[in-house]
Amino acid sequence: MDYKIIDCDQHVIEPPDLWENYLPKKYHDQAPRLVKDEDGGDAWLLGQNTESLGLVAAMHQTPETLKWTGVRYADMHPGITQPKGRLELMDEDGVSAAVFFPPQRTMIYFMFEEDRAYSLAGMEAYNNFITDFCSEDSDRLGAVWQMPATGLDDAIAELKRAKENRAVGVGLATWPSGEFLLSPEDDRFWAVADELRMPIHIHIGLTPPQYKTQKIATKKGGPPQLVAFATTMSRMPTLFAEFIFNEVFERFPNLTIVGGEVGAGWVPFFLQEVDDRFRRNRVWCNSNLTMLPSEYYARNCKVGVVNDQFGVQNCDAVGVDTMMWCSDFPHHITDWPHSRYLINSMAQGIDETKKRKIFCKNAGKLYGFLR
Repeated sequence: MDYKIIDCDQHVIEPPDLWENYLPKKYHDQAPRLVKDEDGGDAWLLGQNTESLGLVAAMHQTPETLKWTGVRYADMHPGITQPKGRLELMDEDGVSAAVFFPPQRTMIYFMFEEDRAYSLAGMEAYNNFITDFCSEDSDRLGAVWQMPATGLDDAIAELKRAKENRAVGVGLATWPSGEFLLSPEDDRFWAVADELRMPIHIHIGLTPPQYKTQKIATKKGGPPQLVAFATTMSRMPTLFAEFIFNEVFERFPNLTIVGGEVGAGWVPFFLQEVDDRFRRNRVWCNSNLTMLPSEYYARNCKVGVVNDQFGVQNCDAVGVDTMMWCSDFPHHITDWPHSRYLINSMAQGIDETKKRKIFCKNAGKLYGFLR
C-alpha cells in the first residue's frame, strides 16, 4: 500500500452482540447488557453503572448537539461497530491504516470485578473480538489488546497470546501486577514485552485498583467534567518519569511505552525538568542510569497527538521520532471526516520529511504497516 496517513488511536464501539458471541456462555447472565438511558438512547449496564454512548459515538455531533445520552445503535453508521464500514469511513477521511484501542470504561468494569475468572474472561473476549475485527484487512487495521489485572501470570500469558495473534501492541489500565504502584515484580512483564518487541500502551493514564467504573458526565455536565476532559495528558509525565527513574528502560532497552492521546506540547518542558533533576540529585539518590533521562524518552517513549498545533510546530524540541498522530475516532474529539485539514493546519510550514514521520511513518514502523 501507499500509506499516507496512519492513525495510532481509533476505537470500536462494542457491537450489541459482542458478549453473546465472545464471552463464554456461563458468564452471559452477568455480562454487560444493553439498557435505555434517560433520553431513550442505548447504554451498557456495567455492573451497577449505566454507561451511555453519546461521547464515544459522536462522529456527527457539534458542540450544540453533543451530550452524553440519547444515542442509539440504530442511528449509527455501521463503521462504528463493523470493520467493512470502518474501512469506508477511513477512506472518506483519507486514513490509510489505523490502530484500535480497547474501550476503557468496559475494560475497567471487567478489570475490577471480584470474580477473577470472569474478569479474565471479559478481557479475553474483547481481545478475540478485536482480532477478528482487524482480520478484515490486516494491511490497514491493527489491534491493541487489553491486559488483565488479575496477576502477573495472567498478564504475561495474555501478552504472549497477543503476539501469537498478531496484535500490534497491548494496553495497560493498571501496572502489570495489578498493584497501585510500579513494583519490582512488574519486571517479569517488561522482560517479555522487551523480548517480543511488543509496544505497551497507556491510554491517558493508569487506573488505581480501588477505582470503580462511574459516569464522569451527566446530562447537565458542569465544571468537573470540563476539568477532566481538559487535563488528559496530566498523568503521563509522571508515568514516563516512573519508567525512567525506576530504571525500567535501563534494564529493558527494547521496551516501548506509548502514551495514547496525551499530546506533545508539554514534552520539551518535561525533558528539561527530568534532566535537570537528574543532574542535581543523581548521586545522593543512588541512580544507576547510564544516559540522560531525555535520552531514554527519545529511545523508549512515544506520544499520540490529536489536535496539538503547538506540539507539532515544536516537533524538533519534542522529538520528531517520538510523535504519532491519532484521530480518537469516533469519540467526541474526532475531526472526522476533516482530519486532512486538521493535519495540514497543524503542520503548516513543517518540513515534509518530518510531517510524514509524525502522521504516517512513525506509527507505520512501530505497528508493522511499513517495513
